[in-house]
Amino acid sequence: MAKVLGLDIGGANIKATFIKTQDAVLKEHKTIIEYFPIWKNEKTQLEKVLTKLKKGLNDSELDGVGVTITAELSDSYFTKKEGIYHVLNSIKKVFGSFPTFVLDVEANLLSVKDALEVPLKVASANWAATGWMVSQLIKNCIIVDVGSTTTSIIPVINGKTGAEGRTDFEKLQNGELVYSGSLRTNVATIVDSIPVRGTMACVSSELFAQSGDIHLILGNIREEDYIVETCDGRGKNKRECMARLARVVCADIDMLTEHEISDIAKFVYNKQVEQIAKGLKQVSERIKPLIQEKVNVVVTGFGRNFLAKKAAEKAGFKRVIDMKEDLGVEAAIGSPSVGVALLVASFLEGKNVKW
Repeated sequence: MAKVLGLDIGGANIKATFIKTQDAVLKEHKTIIEYFPIWKNEKTQLEKVLTKLKKGLNDSELDGVGVTITAELSDSYFTKKEGIYHVLNSIKKVFGSFPTFVLDVEANLLSVKDALEVPLKVASANWAATGWMVSQLIKNCIIVDVGSTTTSIIPVINGKTGAEGRTDFEKLQNGELVYSGSLRTNVATIVDSIPVRGTMACVSSELFAQSGDIHLILGNIREEDYIVETCDGRGKNKRECMARLARVVCADIDMLTEHEISDIAKFVYNKQVEQIAKGLKQVSERIKPLIQEKVNVVVTGFGRNFLAKKAAEKAGFKRVIDMKEDLGVEAAIGSPSVGVALLVASFLEGKNVKW
């Protein structure tokens, strides 16, 4: 039996998954997602949050802890190296009594000591955990993982992760990373103009409204799903979201009708789907010569249905597989933490864990 905790430490959210395996079969799993905007909170609070998650999932003896990190890009840190050093040293303080493994971009598990020596190899490697996990089930596919902030597009070719990029910088260049997500994306980065009353209105470049406002107005998410702060610090009901969205075209809820604001939301939503579909098409065209069969899309993350699935359909894919069917809703939202936990459990068991 192996008891493992998987951690995906992002700049906005920390996802933690506890799994229990026996004879290389997954017997139990539980995922918790903690909103922790490290650029707003004192980064010294990271240890406190990790301790809270540890207790909330399993405070007893662990056989292993798996870690993947994306928080290093946060402007809490001057460089990525500084971010990786801080996160890993926090991990050591909280989980130092347990065997701890850090995922690198090749889906290898490193000791904390070794990871500290190659910080850029373990930076933003969470996509490798998701890619490895899905590759155990589906030999050829493209994964579209839509989180609160970004979308990862991960090809799986002949049972192995076929990502071309290894850094966020490289992935932004080749379509494997789309900086558009379900809650935190500034509307002004999705569109530069919006049709209103028969003409195109240029948008304000201020942070007036974000994607969470769009998706709540359209019913894609509920108030309780809107876990991040709003742009103006006000609430998250439909009227408050509409007020923020109207401000994007320098108007307000007295100047625009509810129907007009809903039309704006629909326009922005369609443009966001197009953003993700564009990255998906770019990756699909690149891998097409490498695969003989038709490639399916696997969707995961919080925005898997209203963004990832819609983008896959927009890009012309006929079959879309929801990771929820294999892992459940919580684990599908936090798939990198599940993936790194399964990787560690497989290492401890000596063979790949089945689920």
